[in-house]
Amino acid sequence: MLLNLVRLFSTFFKIGLFSIGGGYAILPMIKEQVVLAKHWLTGQEFTDIITISQMTPGPIAVNTSSFVGIRVAGIPGAVVATVGCVICGFTISILLYRFFQKKSDSSYMSAVLDGLKASSLGLVLSAAFSILLLTLFGTDEHVVLSSFQLPAAILLVTAVLLLRKFKKPPVLVIVFTGIVGLLIY
Repeated sequence: MLLNLVRLFSTFFKIGLFSIGGGYAILPMIKEQVVLAKHWLTGQEFTDIITISQMTPGPIAVNTSSFVGIRVAGIPGAVVATVGCVICGFTISILLYRFFQKKSDSSYMSAVLDGLKASSLGLVLSAAFSILLLTLFGTDEHVVLSSFQLPAAILLVTAVLLLRKFKKPPVLVIVFTGIVGLLIY
C-alpha cells in the first residue's frame, strides 16, 4: 500500500511539474503515465474517467488524479495523487507571481506566452483526437474501419450540434447523450 502511494505521488508530481497549459493539455501526459507506463487503467477506463471528470466540478487534472488515486489505492490514493498533481503548479505560481507582474509588458514575456499557448493547443488537440478515436473505434492506436461505432458517431454529431448550433447548455447535452447512450448500448 505504501509503495502504491509513493508511486501515485511521484507520478502525479511529475505530471504536475511538466504539464504546461493545464486543463485538457495535461491529458496526454496523464494517459502516458497512467495507461501506457504504469498500466493502472486501460484506454477505455481512462476515457471513462475523463468523461466523469468533465461532469464533476473542478479542474480536470485534479478530478482525474483523484479518480486514478481511488482506483489504485482507495481514499488515501486519491489524496496523495491529487496533492502530487497540484503541489508543483501551486508552488510555481506563488514563486513566479511577482516576476510575471513586473515583466507582463515585456515583448519577450509576450513571445514566451504565445509559444506556450500554441503548444498547449497542440496538447489539447492530441487529447481530443485520442478520445475521438477511442469513442468512434474503441482504440486510439490501431484503428480498424470495421470497428467504427455508428451510434457513437451519431451521438457525437448530435452533441456538437446541440452545443454549437442550438446553444444548449452543456449539462443538458451531457444528460441527454447519457440517457440515449444508456438506451442504445
